[in-house]
Amino acid sequence: MSGREAIGRVTGTWRGRISLAVIVLTVFVAIFGSLIAPYDPTASSLDTLEPPSPDHWMGTTEAGEDVFSQLLVGTRTSVIVGFAAALISAVIGSAVGVASGYFGGWTDRILDAFENWFLVIPALPLMIVLARLLDPSLGVLVAVIGLTSWAGTGRIVRAQVMTLRERAFVERARALGAGDFYIIKTHVLPNTLPLIFANTVLIIAVAILSEAALSFLGLGDPSRISWGSMLENAFGSGAPSAGAWWYVIPPGLSITILVLAVSLIGFLFEQVINPRLARES
Repeated sequence: MSGREAIGRVTGTWRGRISLAVIVLTVFVAIFGSLIAPYDPTASSLDTLEPPSPDHWMGTTEAGEDVFSQLLVGTRTSVIVGFAAALISAVIGSAVGVASGYFGGWTDRILDAFENWFLVIPALPLMIVLARLLDPSLGVLVAVIGLTSWAGTGRIVRAQVMTLRERAFVERARALGAGDFYIIKTHVLPNTLPLIFANTVLIIAVAILSEAALSFLGLGDPSRISWGSMLENAFGSGAPSAGAWWYVIPPGLSITILVLAVSLIGFLFEQVINPRLARES
């Protein structure tokens, strides 16, 4: 199945169309959010923890900052971290999975043991430790999430490559004198790309949640606004106990909706790759 057919299958359902619309809207806001924002998101005022009004559509923070402006500007950080960390995870996981599954032997044993180490250790505590040891910045946040979430992709790709290397077209290419690099580039990698893509889409959701969790714990980039840092500031200022729901619900709901949309797109792509999942759902 070609990429165009796969996209057509995904967008052919109402769930896929809605999810794709949410993702496109989020990316648009991430790019143009600072231009759309009605106020400077860091500009304070005397209107502290004011409820939604015509002047402030989503109310204000404990410092009188506009919540709606912060929500728009914070979208960029969450999207950058989600997509960049997923890309790092996909590259590392694919490289390890292809090398482990294709070459086998000691290469497989060493890389598989390395994979198992990352799979066994809980991801969030490892992220917290690494983020605490390193200087807080957007690049560190992306690297920490990407370097701790690749093992699942590596395991899936390894299993796929182990079956591909026994296929007749690979044996034929090897018999004709093709080298390992040529076989991987021409025959193995193209047949694993749909699986890598579907898994990477799911990792985007995990990365967005991880960024929100780390920022909520105060381990995000202090110079950037994100949905997670908005939740951190809201709870730190006592907004929930003060009844300032407008400070908590918008970033929390935005994270939930985006993660659900991205996860649903990933599941739909998995159904395209494995039609048995579609029959069982």
